[in-house]
Amino acid sequence: MNEKELITIVAGVMPKLKTQENSLFEADCEIVDLGDRKLLFNIDEFSSEDYFNEHDAYALGWNMAVGSISDILAAGGKPLFYLHSMTICDYWDKKYIENLSKGISDVLNKTGVAFLGGDMGKSKTWRYTGTVVGEHRGNPIKRSGANEGDAIYITGEIGAGNVEALLKLYQGNSRIRDVANKLKTLFKIRNEQSQLINQYATSCTDTSDGPFNGIQNLSNMSKTGFILKNLPYMKIGVTLSEFASVPKALMFLGECGEYELLFTVKKSDEKEFIIEAKEKGFKFYKIGTMCEQEKKELVEDNITIDLKGLDISGRSFDDKREYIKSLIVYLKENSRYE
Repeated sequence: MNEKELITIVAGVMPKLKTQENSLFEADCEIVDLGDRKLLFNIDEFSSEDYFNEHDAYALGWNMAVGSISDILAAGGKPLFYLHSMTICDYWDKKYIENLSKGISDVLNKTGVAFLGGDMGKSKTWRYTGTVVGEHRGNPIKRSGANEGDAIYITGEIGAGNVEALLKLYQGNSRIRDVANKLKTLFKIRNEQSQLINQYATSCTDTSDGPFNGIQNLSNMSKTGFILKNLPYMKIGVTLSEFASVPKALMFLGECGEYELLFTVKKSDEKEFIIEAKEKGFKFYKIGTMCEQEKKELVEDNITIDLKGLDISGRSFDDKREYIKSLIVYLKENSRYE
């Protein structure tokens, strides 16, 4: 069974709240209507399976906190309260734990979020669970709501999460190992951008499971298709893809995300949105258009990749290199030159 099937089984027997506004998988966070405002809830777990950089404790703490808060921002909400459960490695020393906590704290301070407390444990392997409570005074953005013709935007470059994974999976490559020892990835906080997106977006999600899964979520929940072009890959991601001899499209298709916000805007609102974004100093990347449901395509380097039949999950592979090989095979079999 895949992850969605498991979630459906569990959710199917749980008691429902009549004032919960979103259906299963419809939004990045859970939305509860209190009348004068909407409360937003999110919980996320992280472990070594997420391929975050564990050598830099500060970066690990920062990235986990950004990842926890990101789902509230994807709904256009304001994060208010933060709790966590930390199971630390038994070999982490005091300095490592201090730096990890400082990374979390800096994200909370930058977003004005209050830390309420949590739980602590120790084990041979680490796990971290972040819980965030936020609010929205209007109508939260969901994954549903996009229509054919809507423009597709993303808040930043693509590849940070999958670069982290590539650095771990290809450590045997000396050129990649050299980069791994120097690269420090800190995911961006999109708190301010979220408020502008909230005014214009017809749908929104974060790229926590990779950009491809993000656009799939918007497409499936909105019952549309998509055509993607001019993806803004990170330069370091393209370089590392060349070092590893894998297609750069894996930076988009892989399931390790960079926690950017991926959203759609009505064509009639697009000009006004662009003007206001420039006035605020925000840079957004237009990466495509929503279209009829039957079409799901990525166009790059004069090659069209048909993504409609792509249903390969990294969680189905114990060896993630086999996952990568399966993606490469799919790309070769479903690409055509224009």
